[in-house]
Amino acid sequence: MISARDDLARVGLLVSRELEFLRSAGYSTAADLLDHFPKRHEDRRQLGFPVNSANLGPICFCAEVVDTSQRRFGHGKGLFEAVLVDANGGLFGSARVTCRWYNMPFMNKVLAAGQQVVAHGKLKEIDGRFFIDHPEFEILREEDLEGGSIHLDRIVPVYRNIPGIAQRRLREVMHELLGLVDPASLDAGIDVGSGVARANDLHSVHFPESFETAKAASRRFALEEFFAVQLNVLWRRKNHRRREGRSHGRKTTLLKKFYASLPFELTEAQKRSIREIVEDMRDSCPMARLMQGDVGSGKTFVAMAAMLMAVDSGSQAALMAPTQILAEQHFLTFCKWLEPLGIRIALRTASRDEHTHEDDEGHPQMVIGTHALIHGGGNFEDLGLVVIDEQHKFGVGQRAALIGRGTAPDVLVMTATPIPRTLTMTLYGDLDVSVLDEKPPGRGKVITAVRVSAKQSDVTAFVKGKLAEGRQAYLVYPLVEESEGLKVESAVEAHAKWKKRLSGHEVGLIHGKLKPDEKERVMQDFRDGLIGVLVATSVIEVGVDVPNASLMVVHHADRFGMAQLHQLRGRIGRGGNKGYCILLSDGKNPEGMEKLKVLEGTGDGFEIAEADLRLRGPGDVMGTSQSGLAELKFVEFLADSSLVREAGKLAAGVLAADPDLSGRHAGLRGLIKELGAEAFSQGGTA
Repeated sequence: MISARDDLARVGLLVSRELEFLRSAGYSTAADLLDHFPKRHEDRRQLGFPVNSANLGPICFCAEVVDTSQRRFGHGKGLFEAVLVDANGGLFGSARVTCRWYNMPFMNKVLAAGQQVVAHGKLKEIDGRFFIDHPEFEILREEDLEGGSIHLDRIVPVYRNIPGIAQRRLREVMHELLGLVDPASLDAGIDVGSGVARANDLHSVHFPESFETAKAASRRFALEEFFAVQLNVLWRRKNHRRREGRSHGRKTTLLKKFYASLPFELTEAQKRSIREIVEDMRDSCPMARLMQGDVGSGKTFVAMAAMLMAVDSGSQAALMAPTQILAEQHFLTFCKWLEPLGIRIALRTASRDEHTHEDDEGHPQMVIGTHALIHGGGNFEDLGLVVIDEQHKFGVGQRAALIGRGTAPDVLVMTATPIPRTLTMTLYGDLDVSVLDEKPPGRGKVITAVRVSAKQSDVTAFVKGKLAEGRQAYLVYPLVEESEGLKVESAVEAHAKWKKRLSGHEVGLIHGKLKPDEKERVMQDFRDGLIGVLVATSVIEVGVDVPNASLMVVHHADRFGMAQLHQLRGRIGRGGNKGYCILLSDGKNPEGMEKLKVLEGTGDGFEIAEADLRLRGPGDVMGTSQSGLAELKFVEFLADSSLVREAGKLAAGVLAADPDLSGRHAGLRGLIKELGAEAFSQGGTA
């Protein structure tokens, strides 16, 4: 028997080259490797069911490679195909399936006719033929087919890739390792109250007898993982509350002038959020607040109010946005509403450096910009407030770098993507939360309609009708340019066609590959009404405010995410006129149609966020690279609110009993990930 804490080299299962690969990936001990949990399980007990129209969607089957071919398209691009015949040999209602790999020429050295494989992927039917694009597969050996193999005739674990270690080899090592490690050494140091030994659950999660036992074991490890996340969140909150900052917002002269200058009343949600922010800023502890609000709920005006309080206290305020379009839109909005108050405002992006004052008047009081603010832009003398818009689109280091340009500044992070409550509890538990749950008056009603296989003539006629009324329109496409792998019309292709269809009207084009000055020129022409129709990609998702735009037609809408579509829809109906959002689809994607029906049925972003969480899971909803979900192994359980609450109670109980983790819970101190003092609110495990 070995201890879970033993180095993998001592175990004797791996050759030196494999050990190097594992160490490079962060696996040094037996416990490290056993905590590399399966990303999913495949049921390989019955792999003989036929490949046919009844089994479209995710499928796992055993098959023989009967043919391979490779085609080239030029510029290093190409397509490798392997034709598989399932265990029925193409008989008894089954069919051949063509597996396709785009731009992966090395596949011709991996697969060859005559091999037996287990393939897993999404089966689709096109013109009576069956295809799987980029399937996962495993080449079988003779001994697997003879019985007794851990790779067949059972529920089999499939792991996230570790470079240099083949899936088959990793499975074999895991199986042997589980038999060698002393069960007593696998204790995690926290009692999850399941009554099942951790060693038993490790066996069940790696090599389960049933999918039910796999899920139960996974839930146990999800609880352990969420406990560690919550412990870090509460630890950061506790330590942040101990920090000394300075009090802002005692003086409210500018805030009162701002209120008096507005030609409309703020909503009760805006007023409530401002009161919460005022209370935070007056406290000597630096503010750490998340403001989330639906599209069009008026977050920008709340941010203005917070920044005015910082300025009135003699400090500078900075607002960082993820895109130049959004930063420029904020700059225009701030200038419109705050220049009459005499506020010095500057814009800093990679390509623009503008301000509303002469240099001899002093440093800017408010600086609005993109990532450029991190790299020296901004001329900060005394940064007292940092506002981060669409904060989930920034990385941990980017947020911390801007916050670090001040000395314990107040921080307000904002998102227009409503976050389901369970995710807020888990990822942002160290932040106080303000919610804008109502929209300002004067917004036009937006009607959303899903249209399947709509006639182009009907779409064109509808667009022309709105243009005749004097309105403007967005025509949105998922791709910038044509793709060999996707039969989807691109924005560039569509732009040329729409110019012909709408002759007599100016049709513009905007996408992410345009240079910043080109984007700004197109957007300004659209704002000024010189362009009536804007063909665009999702680059217009945030930061575009054109009140006269009342129509949006989204082509191939099922290829966009729900939150993304909701954000796009928020670009219309901003001027009091009724808006129309038409979601076009071919109707062939059942999951895609389900999300489009949700959007057709509600305009409530929080309701949409909950539906998105249910349909796609937290990892896809939040995105993993920026949101703090990247390290979570059991992200799908974040939708389990009772489990999240249970983890929070466990963490709170531990810190209540042992606030510094120096007593009986000292063994848990290793779970704490120390971040810089300025790097709170980074999203769970970041």
